[in-house]
Amino acid sequence: MKRILIALLLIVSFNTFSQGELTRILFVLDASNSMNEKWGTQSRILTAKKILSNAVDSLRGVPNLELALRIYGHQSPITPTFQDCNDTKLEIPFGKNNHQAILDKVKTTQAKGTTPIALSLEQAADDFPDRIAKNVIILITDGIEACDGDPCRIATKLKEKGITISPFVIGLGMDMSYLSHFNCYGNYKSAEDPIAFREVLKDIINKVLVNTTVQINLNTIDKRPLETNVTMFLYKAGTKELKYTFTHTMNIKGVPDTLILNPDITYDLYVKTLPAVEKKNIKIIRNTHNIIEVDAPQGRLKVGFAQSTKYGNVEVRVMEKGKSKTLNVQKFDEIQEYIVGEYDLEILTLPRRYQTIKVDQSATTNITIPSPGVITLNSYKPVTGQVFEIVGENQYEWVCDLNEMKSNNELILQPGKYMVAYRQKDIKEVSYSRTKVFDVFSNRTLTINL
Repeated sequence: MKRILIALLLIVSFNTFSQGELTRILFVLDASNSMNEKWGTQSRILTAKKILSNAVDSLRGVPNLELALRIYGHQSPITPTFQDCNDTKLEIPFGKNNHQAILDKVKTTQAKGTTPIALSLEQAADDFPDRIAKNVIILITDGIEACDGDPCRIATKLKEKGITISPFVIGLGMDMSYLSHFNCYGNYKSAEDPIAFREVLKDIINKVLVNTTVQINLNTIDKRPLETNVTMFLYKAGTKELKYTFTHTMNIKGVPDTLILNPDITYDLYVKTLPAVEKKNIKIIRNTHNIIEVDAPQGRLKVGFAQSTKYGNVEVRVMEKGKSKTLNVQKFDEIQEYIVGEYDLEILTLPRRYQTIKVDQSATTNITIPSPGVITLNSYKPVTGQVFEIVGENQYEWVCDLNEMKSNNELILQPGKYMVAYRQKDIKEVSYSRTKVFDVFSNRTLTINL
């Protein structure tokens, strides 16, 4: 079965181009028979034509830009016994203000034939009048080579002519491992639906026209850009004017994905790790690939009970060491990433437990505390009183108050020695005060009659 692909190929000569020099974009549209199959709510060809037309229309009035259109698979119908592997044609040559001619041709194109990608790429290289301009090919296709041609061999031939093919291949709902077949081209991406395709096409065109790209490296403690999957906010420097929001992503090659930012703005970057990392007054240099280095080394924290228990619904208040502000409230047995460093923990058991811990790079710090026990304090009439933990000789730390509206109080307590001080609620004389001392053990239940 023919896999769905959309390939965006960038052909650039080895010259360096500055802002304002001529850019040529050649759109190559797949009109093979398989494009008639459905993708989402309509056929692939209708989706491709609509998105391509919108992209072309949006480029009206862009200075120093010329467009052209090549189509393949649109002249000869494919049959069970025949496919025309020469079915590729430059329909609209490069020229100024030919947007409407391209739109009209796209509108009337019908999907009929086969998929001669290699031949189309080879002939597309000759569609450009010269190598002086910045020359770009955007190939839109729903499948792999169907003829005897080898697109990788063509890519090699073009490189020998001083032309580099650097594609962006978008796999639509396909096995991502298949995309490795396009290593001979260059880069590749993935998209799951027409909306994603539209956004990627828009992104590629922006890269071509702006010629300014950005890569944000979230570095480990040894300066390797391996941290990812965290939200980044980019503000206009010195203000609260939010310009971009991104979820940091590693591309399919395992490096930070490329962004398009307006180079006319200076930025403040906030990386929403725990705690957040900031980098201010970032300047973007035009016509180059900018790399923003941010130190964001992370490790993981997990807190749990030493033994299994059904009373695991406990939370941990996490603070930076020496600071009282709550950084996060983390649930037991869940793993959370934090910036490498030391943290104060308040474990919200009864009674509270406190620890200072260290989070190391790419490691999980496991903190365990004893499992609790269960104490039931029974009385034939409601009592008023308090429970204390005995922490030393004649030292009593408050744990909780008893519920005066109930004649029994069930408490889930950490192992240790405790005392309950109480009196019957409706008795108005202090001489009726009583105390009882008891021990709590992990995963054991104790009933005490008051």
